[in-house]
Amino acid sequence: MSGAVTKPVNDIKRGDIMDDRDHELLTIGEAADVVRCPIATLRYWRHLGIGPCSFRVGRRVLYRRGDIETWIAAQREATRSDIA
Repeated sequence: MSGAVTKPVNDIKRGDIMDDRDHELLTIGEAADVVRCPIATLRYWRHLGIGPCSFRVGRRVLYRRGDIETWIAAQREATRSDIA
């Protein structure tokens, strides 16, 4: 037996399990579909440094679905605090 310690299934909390969807990698076109904006807008936001977190793998710009959802939530909160 290895020295690894495992938790019984009933002791695992929701936060202990990483949601695979959060780590799903999206192309810029797929990210634009999620945000519902043109690809050119995502490119412009990337240039300005104000859009969702992105990174390059070779020549490709990729986004993690979880980062996009976090960015959308932050935009929503910023808008709500502007109104209040």
